[in-house]
Amino acid sequence: MAHINRKYIDSHWLIFVIKGLVAIGFGAFAIFDMKRDFASLVTTAGIFLLSLSIIEFINALYRARSKTGWGVSVSLAVADAVVALALLFTISQSTIWHLYIISGYTFIRGFAEIIAGFRATVDPTDRFTWVFSGICGAIMGIVILNSREYFVRFFGVYLLIIGICALFYGVHNRAQKQEDRIARQETAALAAKTRRKNASKSRRSVKKSKK
Repeated sequence: MAHINRKYIDSHWLIFVIKGLVAIGFGAFAIFDMKRDFASLVTTAGIFLLSLSIIEFINALYRARSKTGWGVSVSLAVADAVVALALLFTISQSTIWHLYIISGYTFIRGFAEIIAGFRATVDPTDRFTWVFSGICGAIMGIVILNSREYFVRFFGVYLLIIGICALFYGVHNRAQKQEDRIARQETAALAAKTRRKNASKSRRSVKKSKK
């Protein structure tokens, strides 16, 4: 049975699959659409972050309904929305402004994922996925800061990485939940069998005492 603390990473597996597909889509667009100008690429990054924000708000509603805590999801949604709006409403600003925003966002997100990997789960596969994604984010944050002209496309590379990691985690998380459900069913069946056996012994003891 997988050991997962009831924190953010225990969100519904489909949330991670959707985030992974969105990240891969925007990442591929940022990398391979060479005909777009800089303003269009920054707009693409802003729209991606807004999409992440919307997904996180949906995740917060799910977690609130399932009573697993919605604070982290709301915080992430607000952070993504703030960064997205900072990009979209400053298209006319200097390139260096967008460079700092995207670099800082990537580095901080990566650092947060490393912490989540070590503190929120003891499952080795989950931990590796989150720590690997976080390390890539921290490295790409530094690379983006020093890439200047092509930093949006480096951000696209990072999106591809986190997209693949999110897809992998979502699929693995679903398998974990199925394993947990089967384990709980087996435990419940064993407990019921034990209760029946104890009840049968108790009835035999009562019959013997009456004789």
